[in-house]
Amino acid sequence: MSYVGPDFDPPQPRRFRRGPLTVALAALVPGALAGWLVWQAVGDDSGGGSDRAVPASSSSAPRSADSADSAASPSSSRPSASATDDGKPGKPSAPASSSAPAAPGSGSGSLKGKVIVIDPGHNPNNFRHTSEINRKVNIGTNWKECDTTGTSTNAGYTEARFTLDVANRMRAILEKEGATVKLTQDGDRSFGPCIDERARIGNAAHADAVVSIHADGSAAGNRGFHVILPASVHAGAADTRPIVAASRDLGEHIAGLFVRETGSAPSNYVGDGTGLVVRKDLGGLNLSTVPKVFIECGNMRDTKDAALLTSGAWREKAARGISEGIVGFLHG
Repeated sequence: MSYVGPDFDPPQPRRFRRGPLTVALAALVPGALAGWLVWQAVGDDSGGGSDRAVPASSSSAPRSADSADSAASPSSSRPSASATDDGKPGKPSAPASSSAPAAPGSGSGSLKGKVIVIDPGHNPNNFRHTSEINRKVNIGTNWKECDTTGTSTNAGYTEARFTLDVANRMRAILEKEGATVKLTQDGDRSFGPCIDERARIGNAAHADAVVSIHADGSAAGNRGFHVILPASVHAGAADTRPIVAASRDLGEHIAGLFVRETGSAPSNYVGDGTGLVVRKDLGGLNLSTVPKVFIECGNMRDTKDAALLTSGAWREKAARGISEGIVGFLHG
């Protein structure tokens, strides 16, 4: 979902990566893996081995037509997952609980009474409504376009189709566990909703967790997923301070379980290999009053990531990984 636009900053160089461990380690760690543990769990065996791209230069920065709530690479002034919200170095801690919840889809009913909002990024019909989606809305820190068309693979498989598919797979999994699941849109709207309305839907539902599903539109060679966490923002209509800690916990659970279920590595172009990025420029996060994260499931413009994103079997794994992360978060 990242595109060249007013919010674009070039990706930052990766740090020297840690020694390889197998993906199997991720399955042994109870609950979700946090921050640097995600990278250690993946090592070289989860798609990041000899074919893993070197960090992109500014000339191969993320590209897209989206300048609204895009996940453009954060600037160096924005804290990464290995930093606290005030920019000081720090590592996310692993979940304290050592007991793993029942796997989603088991029909345990363990989420009865919980409300989950899934936000499939963009809308398949946005391209027909350019004037409507280009109007500006207030996100607290500044103004952004209502929505954007999203990106696509080189073969034309759109981000909007991808996000709806994963969202519906997640809904089936989570409803089987007893949760009340709401989607911000299900391809049933002519465009949008706008990024501020997407936040309001989660807020009005008093959701226990909200996840916005996306896929990136970065340069070829940039691979892997990353989860975007809200920074501490207090400006205008935005005040994320009450949800920062819970949202980080949600994001860490999702990152760890996404690795385990999909075998995908954390992004090699943002997040310093942690799979976690903190952002303060996304209206969907800034305006949320409930725990919320974004996940960029992979890079549609890289042929290897695109092969995964266009696979129904892989999308099922992605849906299960995100769902398991939500379950782990809600179980505490």
